[in-house]
Amino acid sequence: MRMLLRGTAPRWLTPALVALAAVLTLALTAGPIRLGGASPGAAFTYYLVRPLTTSYSVFEVLLASTPLIFTGLAALVAFRSGYYNIGGEGQFIAGAIAVTAVSLAFPGLPLAASLPLGLVAGAVAGAAWGLVPALLRVRRGIDEVVTTLLLNPVALLLLQGLLNGPWRNPTTQFPESAPVGPGWELPRIVGGSRLHLGYVVALVLAVLAWVALTRTRVGLTSRAVGLAPKGAAFAGIPIERTLLGAALSSAALAGAGGAVQVLGLQHRLTAEVSTGFGYTGIVVATLAALSVPAAVAVATLLADITVGAESAARALQLPPQMGKVVTATLLLCSVGVLVFRHYTLALRGRRRGDRAAAGGAS
Repeated sequence: MRMLLRGTAPRWLTPALVALAAVLTLALTAGPIRLGGASPGAAFTYYLVRPLTTSYSVFEVLLASTPLIFTGLAALVAFRSGYYNIGGEGQFIAGAIAVTAVSLAFPGLPLAASLPLGLVAGAVAGAAWGLVPALLRVRRGIDEVVTTLLLNPVALLLLQGLLNGPWRNPTTQFPESAPVGPGWELPRIVGGSRLHLGYVVALVLAVLAWVALTRTRVGLTSRAVGLAPKGAAFAGIPIERTLLGAALSSAALAGAGGAVQVLGLQHRLTAEVSTGFGYTGIVVATLAALSVPAAVAVATLLADITVGAESAARALQLPPQMGKVVTATLLLCSVGVLVFRHYTLALRGRRRGDRAAAGGAS
């Protein structure tokens, strides 16, 4: 058998492949769940269904999806232009550090001033953290996968140094910053839940990103550079400027996500400000096939699994990490089957037979 480039894929193919990936995920993770001492059916009920059965848990899913929307959009914007930003984790942390610094410097600002200032501070810090790898890529041709990835532990070490040094809480002496001022706390948008205004901000940015990527010249040139950089250069598109813009926009989105995480949920900077949101954003963008609406849906799905994994750990005594196993398996299966959107399988024997028949006819 050999793989051949597909001409035009039918519209039903992508949903069918996604469904196949889901079925494969269920089959492949049933064994580990059984080894963990639980029924696969009960586990998947907790992972996927239980978080959607009460209004509080639904809002918890939306809350958990908020940082994933930011980092998913960050990875998506970069990947569409052919810039593979793996540094969303470090950029997210940089944004969280920046908004904490600004909030501690101006604790008395009202929400009308603190929200835009905090978002700008986080976005600028994220973009600054991603600037050096972007310049190395466009000016020196150095692979951004390595440079952006290596900056992630640097950001984490900077965070730990601040929390164990000048920003250590003066009251509790815990390795966390002092709380932000009341005007810096994002308000809850639903009474009785923890869902905050940051979720609305994430959705607004998703809409803006969709418009920019699909309805503007910038988005179309970015896509052209990502799909065919040599052809784009021949058409006169500025490759370096396009890549630099995509890289900085991507890093700014991740940094804004870090700012929202501090202001909306924690209200202080802690070492757990990110639990791998930057890396999970890559999963979101990949599973969404670089589509903004799909990225929001995938972020919600992964948040659903995360919230469900906590419930399954309590009710079924499954390790909480089992949810990450399901997510990783879903990623691998999706990447594997979605290849067939662009390729199809052909039998080598059939091709030889066709050649023989053609030779006999001549």
